[in-house]
Amino acid sequence: MAHIKQGSLIISCQAVKGEPLYGYNIMHLMAKAAKEGGADVIRCNYVSDINSIKAEVDLPTIGIIKAEYPDSEVYITPTLKEVQALLEETDTEVVALDATRRSRPNGEKLENLVRYIRSNKPQVEIMADIADMEDAKYADSLGFDYIGCTLRSYTAATKGISIPDYDFIAQLVQTVHAHVIAEGGIWEVGQLEKVWDANPYAVVIGSAVTRPRDITARFRRVTDACLSDQAK
Repeated sequence: MAHIKQGSLIISCQAVKGEPLYGYNIMHLMAKAAKEGGADVIRCNYVSDINSIKAEVDLPTIGIIKAEYPDSEVYITPTLKEVQALLEETDTEVVALDATRRSRPNGEKLENLVRYIRSNKPQVEIMADIADMEDAKYADSLGFDYIGCTLRSYTAATKGISIPDYDFIAQLVQTVHAHVIAEGGIWEVGQLEKVWDANPYAVVIGSAVTRPRDITARFRRVTDACLSDQAK
């Protein structure tokens, strides 16, 4: 039985180094607010935040660990070290991995990480964060349970692509066997409606809900543009 139900609204509750909310142990409160608003699943980052969220809300989680390495652009659960931490130190139901075809730190291979999870905690499902169709097909061949377009427009090969990429989501649904999770660039309810029209299995919304700095910056840009037009 899938840990993530079809039609789920997934809210990403995370803050990384350099963001105002990082390091204050408040992501569990973000998750509580998200649950009260109707979230079905929480996507979360770092062992400490995952555990505090699990203690606060009775919802499935998609766990990740963001870690930067000098020899790779891959940073979402990039190596066995992060996979082991998620499996051994949390009770997250789903582990998400960068599943792009980019080289991983230390020369590690995506298929080995998938094999490790299946062998050591087969009850944990795996989500592939991909950027393009070739990524998705490869992840599908490895047997991922979920494929999300999380990294669409965030890799060198997809930079500049407008997101949400509705056509790409629809193509994913028609192409892969795994459950498709739409993620990325969903800020408005009208965009969400169009995303659901593409028929994904579930949807993730993050910055539009849980990153007040980014939310404020969007309103700031509109305000500055309006005031500039008025001054002409």
